[in-house]
Amino acid sequence: MTQTTSTAAAAGLPLAHLLPVTAALSPTGNLEVGGCDLAALAAEHGTPLYVYDLETVRQQCAMALGAFRAEHADTAVLYASKAFLNRPFARFIADQGLGFDAVSGGEIAVLRAAGVDMGTVYFHGNNKSPDELSLAVEAGVGRIVIDNLGEVALVEAAAAAQGRTQGVLIRVSPGVDGHTHEKTTTGILDSKFGLPIVTGAAEACVQSIVAAPHLDFRGLHMHLGSPIFELEPYVAGVEVMAAFIADLRDRLGIEVPEFSPGGGFAIAYLGEQQPPAWQAYAQAICGTLKREADTRGFPLPHVTIEPGRSIVGRAGVAVYTVGARKEVPGIRTFVSVDGGMADNIRPAMYGSRYEALPVTRPLAPAEETVSIAGKYCESGDILIKDIALPHLQAGELLAIPAAGAYQLMMSSNYNLATKPAVLAVDGGQARLIRRRETADDLMALDVG
Repeated sequence: MTQTTSTAAAAGLPLAHLLPVTAALSPTGNLEVGGCDLAALAAEHGTPLYVYDLETVRQQCAMALGAFRAEHADTAVLYASKAFLNRPFARFIADQGLGFDAVSGGEIAVLRAAGVDMGTVYFHGNNKSPDELSLAVEAGVGRIVIDNLGEVALVEAAAAAQGRTQGVLIRVSPGVDGHTHEKTTTGILDSKFGLPIVTGAAEACVQSIVAAPHLDFRGLHMHLGSPIFELEPYVAGVEVMAAFIADLRDRLGIEVPEFSPGGGFAIAYLGEQQPPAWQAYAQAICGTLKREADTRGFPLPHVTIEPGRSIVGRAGVAVYTVGARKEVPGIRTFVSVDGGMADNIRPAMYGSRYEALPVTRPLAPAEETVSIAGKYCESGDILIKDIALPHLQAGELLAIPAAGAYQLMMSSNYNLATKPAVLAVDGGQARLIRRRETADDLMALDVG
């Protein structure tokens, strides 16, 4: 499947490939998403405001499923819940035919409360607690992905206590660099995640699982990091994993019926970025797996991929209100907005870069270079450093696209900020799926 031409592109909007596919100009010339005027939504719900376009999510789910199943029919797509999750969104994702990758007891609880099929949930994490593992087994998650040798006994104990046999994968560190930010690279040996092959830890873990009476060894998992703009790391990673699959069979007689290459698929955050298409990722991963399986003589395993950012990142738009302006002649002009690092820590944490455009005049030409500053009491609270924009006025609305992944899930109450409201828009209708926090919410956990 290929990406359809977006409404934004057809309307001549700048940053069309970063905006949701339904982005367009409203009859009054404002930026709209999902048939809803962002200025009108901000007037009703306030800012900061996060708006998710369900049609963009719908298309990304369909393209992920279509591209990978075209290359290998026995493929399942699991949405990486850490990108963005709440109960209504979980139900929507499940309706698109996706399962879920969960990394905490909290995510499992939300998915369970949403009523999704827990057999489609895979539970990851490098330090799952006994309570979390007990919850996962009791909830009936399809797979627990074991991340270290000591975890085998913990999962065995949780399954034995409930009289169940639990399907498990192991997370293998293939020693492959995903060529992404050092804080989001996970496939190298110097990482807290996964069992290295070269040290013998991965093989020892497989043998320990096979010997455990309440565990069912189902296969191998890897994850190289995120976001990965190159295809070569996936090819290299699959080659390493395929060699391990063949080695387990040839030396130990252990079959590997399932394999996950993880996720990490990139999206564009900047105008000049062009990440690979779904088809390119699918061909690199499944094409390499087919070639290796044929060469090494093992049957093609069931494949699960775990996209998160690439499903939901483009769907989200963050809307802020412009406030103070500070001009430092010859150095920089700061334009502050009413959000910042409390709702989007990524620029401060990773040096992530974004684009922006005014909501009520998205076609206006750039007039100056400014830095978009957040309102929080940190000098590092800069959302966008040195961006060319029209001259912004206090009270004006500013939209930042590609805001759908990780921002809200990594958000905080720093400075006792209240977290923003979240809307889902679709076909001209806007639905509140998370209300704005209040001061009472901030104090709800206080005792005394």
